[in-house]
Amino acid sequence: MAKIAYAQMLVEAGHPDINAKRILYLIERARAGGAKAVIFPELAISGQFVGDVFKQETFLRDCVGYGDDIIAASRNMTVVFGNVKLKWEATNLSVFNTIFVAKDGKQVGTFSKRKLSADERRYFAQPTSTKTTLDLPIDGHTYKVMPIFGVDEVSTSNFDFCIKFDTEPFSLEKNLDDETISIDKPMIQVSAVGVQNTGKTVYAFDGTSGVFNSDEELVQRAEPFAEALNFVDIDEVDDMPVIKELDESESAKIYRVLSYGVKSFLQQIGLSKVVIGASGGIDSAVAAALYVKVIGAENVLLVNMPGVFNSETTKSLSAELARNLGCRYCVVPIQESVDYTVKQLESAGFEVSSFTRENIQARDRSSRILAALAASIGGGFTCNANKAETTVGYATLYGDAAGFLSALADLWKFQVYDLARYMNSDVYGREVIPQGIIDLTPSAELSPAQNVDEGKGDPLKYPYHDYLFRAFVEQNLRPEDILRMYDSGTLEKNIGCEAGLVKKYFPTAKDFVADLERWWKQFSGIGVAKRIQSPPILAISRTPYGARRESQSSRYFTKAYIALRDNLIS
Repeated sequence: MAKIAYAQMLVEAGHPDINAKRILYLIERARAGGAKAVIFPELAISGQFVGDVFKQETFLRDCVGYGDDIIAASRNMTVVFGNVKLKWEATNLSVFNTIFVAKDGKQVGTFSKRKLSADERRYFAQPTSTKTTLDLPIDGHTYKVMPIFGVDEVSTSNFDFCIKFDTEPFSLEKNLDDETISIDKPMIQVSAVGVQNTGKTVYAFDGTSGVFNSDEELVQRAEPFAEALNFVDIDEVDDMPVIKELDESESAKIYRVLSYGVKSFLQQIGLSKVVIGASGGIDSAVAAALYVKVIGAENVLLVNMPGVFNSETTKSLSAELARNLGCRYCVVPIQESVDYTVKQLESAGFEVSSFTRENIQARDRSSRILAALAASIGGGFTCNANKAETTVGYATLYGDAAGFLSALADLWKFQVYDLARYMNSDVYGREVIPQGIIDLTPSAELSPAQNVDEGKGDPLKYPYHDYLFRAFVEQNLRPEDILRMYDSGTLEKNIGCEAGLVKKYFPTAKDFVADLERWWKQFSGIGVAKRIQSPPILAISRTPYGARRESQSSRYFTKAYIALRDNLIS
């Protein structure tokens, strides 16, 4: 009998002391549960996203020292864990991402990761060893194990079972059933939970630990987003009943990762109170409902900041939202301060345009009121941007593009609406986000052209632009690609929006081209500058901003695009 425990542990990036303490605790739990071996995730001691801390020798030596403590604790059992390995060659220090095997207080094997991404090569060296298996002594028997970090590392060597060290954070595109690998042997997949960040992008790790039989079928699964220590007899895996992946809607998955990510991130940065600008719109309403569920209504302050262009409709909806959620709520008008700012500029000899007035309103709300209120209660204020707005920079720098975290900035607008309905029906079980907010025309209410009572709103046609922008980001399509699809009549099918929208919104080719070029220039121009200065984004996809490599280069149209455009318009 080879009873193995695999630990889906909470890894705190950059805190080897905390991680080592947790590993030692889990080793004792595994021993008490009768396990003869226990497996921990890749880089379980250092964490994955620590940036250039991986270049700090003092930190690396600390990781090695804590690793020695883990090795020493391996009495009467086998411990497998991920850590850094250091190798000096003259005055050059090489660092390896390594799996260590310890038994009876001694290191008995190592296996260093070979296939490194571009980011990993910044910190880790590639080993010269060509071995593809690792000997794992378990209760008097030595198992030949193939450790892998990715599908491209699978070999044809003889082995008894596989251990897959999965370090990919949560994304909507990821599915545990998709993690199977054609190896014809049992596989234990070991992952971490917790929240780690790269500075601009906050990633939630959901775990996805589990066991697969020789037919690539899932037979055991750890609870997502929770630290867990599961046990399995590796010799009995192929006799275990097959189970299915969790059957959740997309909105359920989004809510789960947002609530876990927000709660974990707040704990990491030591923030317990939050201020949210409640405009009466869908984004701030969803943010409010999310934060209330995560940290409690008593820790959330909603503030409505009306100007001359804000309607009674949105003001009353904001108040209704606060009542439904049981939050503290206040109204702080901005018109007097906006008018004073305009007066100051005009008295200094500057002409203040309508566009500038819009930006003054947005900045007054965030930089003055929200920031001051957050400081007064000892908290932070949120950024409520969605991914469509973030894509084209439809936000004001130091205004609604400010805040300590953008929890919704990896959600397209249609996902925000779906989440609102899901939170009403499944999370709260009642209408906390008023239906009036869901039905309302999205609007910044910064000018008469955005009067919601007249059905006016944002320049973004979300039922179409959500999908156009998604094609820019997720399919990496460019204006030339979009225009070819438009010309062939396949655009709506290829980007996934409702049929007939293109003709509805853009009666002529000239109208379509003008819209395409407007938003492409925004996306590849000022939008980049705004994204660089925006708050961290909580990722739910594989294409979050912050993770994308972007440059503030010129807005470019290909020669073929220009020729096709000119032909269509003429």
